Amino acid sequence: MMEIKMPLLSQRLKLLRSEKNVTQQNMAELLGKTSRHYQDIESGKINIPSLTLIKLADYFGVSLDYLVGRSEDRRML
Repeated sequence: MMEIKMPLLSQRLKLLRSEKNVTQQNMAELLGKTSRHYQDIESGKINIPSLTLIKLADYFGVSLDYLVGRSEDRRML
């Protein structure tokens, strides 16, 4: 099975985290993960479960489509 990479997700997570002035450690704590695990998420090494994507989109106040790179529109429905 082919692994799907989402480079826009990684870029957008970094951008949103930076805009909110939140550290990778803070994000790891929010998700209940280690700092290393969150770093791997941001670098695109880990595929994220859908519930985690929803949690991240809600935290940053953006749509799932924006977060994963399917839309340029940040607005949530």
